[in-house]
Amino acid sequence: MPEITIRGVDHYYEWIGVPGEPVPSGKPVLVFIHGWAGSTRYWQSTALAFAEQFDCLLYDMRGFGRSLLPRPIPAEVEALGCELDSFADDLALLLDALGIEKIYLNAHSTGGSVAVIFLNRYSQRVERAILTCNGVFSYNALAFKTFHFFAGYVVAFRPSWLKSIPTVDRLFMARFVRQPLPKATNRAFLEDFLTADQEVALGTVYTAVSQKAAEEMPGEFARLTVPTLLISGEFDQIIPVELGRTAAALSDKVEHVILKNTAHFPMLEDSETYLKVTRSFLRESAIASA
Repeated sequence: MPEITIRGVDHYYEWIGVPGEPVPSGKPVLVFIHGWAGSTRYWQSTALAFAEQFDCLLYDMRGFGRSLLPRPIPAEVEALGCELDSFADDLALLLDALGIEKIYLNAHSTGGSVAVIFLNRYSQRVERAILTCNGVFSYNALAFKTFHFFAGYVVAFRPSWLKSIPTVDRLFMARFVRQPLPKATNRAFLEDFLTADQEVALGTVYTAVSQKAAEEMPGEFARLTVPTLLISGEFDQIIPVELGRTAAALSDKVEHVILKNTAHFPMLEDSETYLKVTRSFLRESAIASA
């Protein structure tokens, strides 16, 4: 299992390329960032579809997937906290460790917020970016307090036996998708949720959905200098279309596309349309540099 230690945490990563060919191969690098309580697993099919044009790099963010925190948690790791910018810096250090200077970027959900901060802190390292199901929201003290309360309960109650209940994986994903996903995919999502480190799972809930994020993320979008495609799922209940539309309106660098009849995972619910839209956007970069 390939790992690189970044700031005291072993980060899992993997390269995806054309089957049978060495990777990295010298092609442009396309990095994928997963969302809250996810992992590299749900990006694998999308990355494979891009393998002809890119060396695709997937990694599990600190505290998720196979990048779990060491136990007991060292003081220096605990001190990193769960602010979004700390995860953006993790990515920069991962790229440094792998000797990668310039990338394309595709990030999903909460990972998209990490990506926006990365785009502003390290703009010289990114050619183009795709944000899948991301946006900005307005602060509402009561709504946020209620969300944090229920999120805390959900994160605290994650018994391993939950995955043994028939159909629980489908029920778990029901709020996230418009189009049904294969059972194996649903099960992978549930397993990632159940195994995420509690400290980071809860910490990122508090930082990604917070007054600070609501106040600062609009400014982050407004500062963007990297050409960015923002894709929203038409029926996304987690980050509704309007939040994506609001974010895109803040910068002329952001192009907003709504994928019909999809929700929070459009790259899996309608991969054909998703790939058509994203390939077209990335192709523009090749034309511009020709």
